[in-house]
Order: sequence, then C-alpha cells, then structure tokens
Amino acid sequence: MKGIILFGHGARNPEYIEPFRRIQAVVAAKLPGVPVEIGFLELTQPPLETSIECLARRGVTHVKVVPIFFAPGRHVLKDLPQLLGNAIDLHPGIEFEVAECVGVVDGVIEAMAAHAVAGT
Repeated sequence: MKGIILFGHGARNPEYIEPFRRIQAVVAAKLPGVPVEIGFLELTQPPLETSIECLARRGVTHVKVVPIFFAPGRHVLKDLPQLLGNAIDLHPGIEFEVAECVGVVDGVIEAMAAHAVAGT
C-alpha cells in the first residue's frame, strides 16, 4: 500500500500548517484510499517521524515524501536523508521515495508567476 507525506520545515506561527492541510485535502480527494500525512522538520507538529509511524501502523509499504519547499536546500539535501535513514532502520519493510521540491516543478512555477502578474 502506498502513502504520501507532505514534508515542511515548520514554524512557530500556528497558521503555518493551514496551507499544508489544504494541500492534504486536495491530494486525499484526488487519491481516495491513499493515506496522506503531514510531517515537519521542526517547530510544528507532527514531526516527520510521527507521520511515518502513522503510515507504518496503517500498513503502508511505500512512502512518497513530498518536500513542500521552494528549492532543495540544506533541509532537503541533508536533514531529510538523515531522517529517512533513521526511518529505514526503524521500518525496514517500508520503501521511501522523495519527490522533487514543489518549488521547482514547472506547473508550480507557472502558478506562482500567474499570481505575481495577476491584476498588473
């Protein structure tokens, strides 16, 4: 069974999680039956490890981690692989896949550009 985790940095502002919940709802509607979790690096709950554990308890054997970052910086290139390395040790029956950062996807860039020029 496949599952998805929307991975973000985290922030002290409690409203930070709202766009993640909106994305989660859209993904869940597009992929009924595929569990979609949210996980953060720091400052916001739940941490990535908790999201992975939740999917493991549901019997997920393939996790696609989608970094909700504009570009692959230190957190995606260094921190995320370390966290997933720990997860592989804890959950050897789960295969992990890391998607591109959303900010480098052509459709996302087009949407951001359209937003920037709207009403100009």
